[in-house]
Amino acid sequence: MAIFKSGNPTLTEKMFDKTASMEAANQGVMSVRGTINKFGFLMFMVIAGAAYNWQVFDQKGPGSMQIFMLVGLFGGLIAGIAITFKPNWAGFLAPLYALLEGLFIGGISAVFNAMFAKNYPGLVMQAVGLTFGVAIAMFLLYNFRIIRATEKFKSVILASTLGIGIFYLITLVLNMFGVNVSFMHDSSPLSIGISLFVVAIAALNLIMDFDMIEQGAERGAPKFMEWYGAFGLLVTIVWLYIEMLKLLSKLANNRN
Repeated sequence: MAIFKSGNPTLTEKMFDKTASMEAANQGVMSVRGTINKFGFLMFMVIAGAAYNWQVFDQKGPGSMQIFMLVGLFGGLIAGIAITFKPNWAGFLAPLYALLEGLFIGGISAVFNAMFAKNYPGLVMQAVGLTFGVAIAMFLLYNFRIIRATEKFKSVILASTLGIGIFYLITLVLNMFGVNVSFMHDSSPLSIGISLFVVAIAALNLIMDFDMIEQGAERGAPKFMEWYGAFGLLVTIVWLYIEMLKLLSKLANNRN
């Protein structure tokens, strides 16, 4: 695999395969079914966290909800970074990450639902439906090899994702210094076009996630990689949902 190519003679594909075999002998090997089952559990944790914070918003108001939302945002970020650097911790940290992300998603969803309750009721449920609809469509496109995760495809999607991340970071820094990047938040054609592009890239990232899970299972990756694969898939789903929510809100404002 290209990921193992290195000029360092100690970092060879043979050595990685040997290490994977040693781990697998101790704890079993990764499977696609096992990863899917763990992803289902993580989704349950997300839904539980989201439902709880939505209820907090309804019963105690935005102030209390915002505390849980910030805990979910920064706590999830810390847990996600830890999992990225320590994949073998995923079995312990991935459920925590999912619960924290649920708190964040529940809070932001409740805010959007309240904002558009009068002019665009059902916006949140539409975002949820579209997110899972796109995820299923991407899975079918990958499963039937209509879209293949070639090295060129991976390079383009990785570069695009990195570019989006840098772009978001720049706009965040500009906002901190009082520079308002209006086209990121308004309902202009440019803003909607940017959101459509980001949604498309987030959706195509799912193809890479499916490929990672399948390749890991085929290569006999250690059992804990099921949690890591489920975590990676969840990260993309959460990103896709948030971008879908933003896109629908822009379209709703554009109609008014």
